[in-house]
Amino acid sequence: MVAQSVFFYLFAAIILFSAVRVVTSNNVVHAALYLVAVLAAVAAEYVLLAAEFVAATQILVYIGAIIVLFLFGIMLTRAKLGSDQDLTHSHWALSAATALLMFGVMGYALVDQFHWTATPMPADTRLVSVAGSNSATVSDSVFTAYLVPFEVVSVLLLAAVVGAIVLARKD
Repeated sequence: MVAQSVFFYLFAAIILFSAVRVVTSNNVVHAALYLVAVLAAVAAEYVLLAAEFVAATQILVYIGAIIVLFLFGIMLTRAKLGSDQDLTHSHWALSAATALLMFGVMGYALVDQFHWTATPMPADTRLVSVAGSNSATVSDSVFTAYLVPFEVVSVLLLAAVVGAIVLARKD
C-alpha cells in the first residue's frame, strides 16, 4: 500500500510538471512530447488502479494515434518555433489566477464533501471477469460483437495516415 501511494505521487508529479511544460514550451514539438509524458503517466495511474485495459487503450489511442496526428499536423503546417507576438498576450497572469481560483474551489468542494476520509467502495460494483481479468472481459465483448466495425475503423485510420504521408511528401 505504501509503494502504491509513492508511485501515485511520483506519477502525479510527472503529470503536473509535464502539463505545465506543455503550455509553457516555446517549441511545438517539445510541447507534443511533454503531452506524451502526461498521457503516459496517466496510463501508469490507470495501472495503479488495476484498470489495465484502460491503460492499454490510453497508450494505443492517445499516445499512439492522437500524438501522431498532432505531429503530422505540425509537419504539414510548418508552424513557427518560438514565441509569436501575434499569439502571445499579456493576460497570462489573469489566466494563472483563474486556474488557481478553480483549483481552490475544486479542492474546497472535495474536502467539504469527503472530509479527508477515504471513500468506501460499494461491494456490488465489481465486474464479472473472465479468467480473473477485466481486460479479458472487455476484449471478449469488443472483439466478438464489434469486430467488423473495429476493423473498418482501423482501415479508415490507416488510409488517413497514408493520405497524410502523400500530402506531406515533397515531389
